[in-house]
Amino acid sequence: MAYIMDTNEEERIKGITVEVGRAHFETETTRFTILDAPGHKSYVPNMISGASQADIGILVIAARKGEFETGYERGGQTREHVQLAKTLGVSKLLVVVNKMDDPTVNWSKERYDEIEAKMIPFLRSSGYNVKKDVQFLPISGLLGANMKTRVEKSVCPWWNGPCLFEALDAIEVPPRDPKGPFRMPIIDKFKDMGTVVMGRAESGTVTEGDSLLVMPNKTRVKVVAVYCDENKVRRAGPGENLRVRLSGIDDEDILAGFVMSSVAKPIASVTEFVAQLQILELLDNAIFTAGYKAVLHIHSVVEECEIVELLKQIDPKTKKPMKKKVLFVKNGAVIVCRVQVNNLICIEKFTDFPQLGRFTLRTEGKTVAVGKVIDLSSGSTF
Repeated sequence: MAYIMDTNEEERIKGITVEVGRAHFETETTRFTILDAPGHKSYVPNMISGASQADIGILVIAARKGEFETGYERGGQTREHVQLAKTLGVSKLLVVVNKMDDPTVNWSKERYDEIEAKMIPFLRSSGYNVKKDVQFLPISGLLGANMKTRVEKSVCPWWNGPCLFEALDAIEVPPRDPKGPFRMPIIDKFKDMGTVVMGRAESGTVTEGDSLLVMPNKTRVKVVAVYCDENKVRRAGPGENLRVRLSGIDDEDILAGFVMSSVAKPIASVTEFVAQLQILELLDNAIFTAGYKAVLHIHSVVEECEIVELLKQIDPKTKKPMKKKVLFVKNGAVIVCRVQVNNLICIEKFTDFPQLGRFTLRTEGKTVAVGKVIDLSSGSTF
């Protein structure tokens, strides 16, 4: 089954998802874009780029004996994925317990309850409000059970909840402002009768014929065509995953992480900003101090960065800054600091545009901290 679904040679040879796969489906009321993110740890950067575009997370957990345990234990990927999803703004989570048809499970309520009981404290510790924002449901992907229609009582007598599509339809997605300034972080670009860029509109509306700026290079471009899924549309609002054909720019002058923005209110481009960070897990015995270097992932930007100054430590209980001057911190600390990058990057304050103001820091392939932009430094250029 996986061989059919994997789309490139690398995935077929390795038998795992590498790229963020895209697919579309519709229910009675809603159009969904699936961003299938890799589960394997070498490809977490790809997972980050997928999750940073998502409104809803579907965490697929295998009920098969031993499989759930491997993904969940310390060093397993389930853990890192949930923490990342929360930071990246995936506010609603569906936890789908898959492979319920497996001979070792056979739609066992005990096994389902065991997984739910183990996941809840962990989801809580990652910052999810389990009562409000998380929903569990059993499925069999292979047989399509409890996906589009509810699972038969003869198969699973104890399940009275919704099927996957019903649960998806019922979720309220975060509001975005169609009248706000246009913002579309670019994830990818290619040549096709001109320059085509891909990404998701996070704010504002784009219409064929619009004049926009590609930041941080301040290049004026004209929108030649807008595609939503595979269809050409005249205009598209926020939340849509788009491909936009542009004139006035060469694809070589665009990098992932650039942002298309309105001319009247362009996005800020900075090389330094103030952030509030939570340290998750530093590599063995590392301390977090001025001079610490890591890779910054913010919307579709990936840049090397350096922490240039620790400003203050926040008391996690009271959420207020502590009095004493802080020179270094360890795992679990919450800290306000100044972050510097070598190239201009386009970001927003978290309070203005959450999607463009939250980030992760990674070192040697491991997520060490998550954070949000609280101030664009004095050095910002408009």
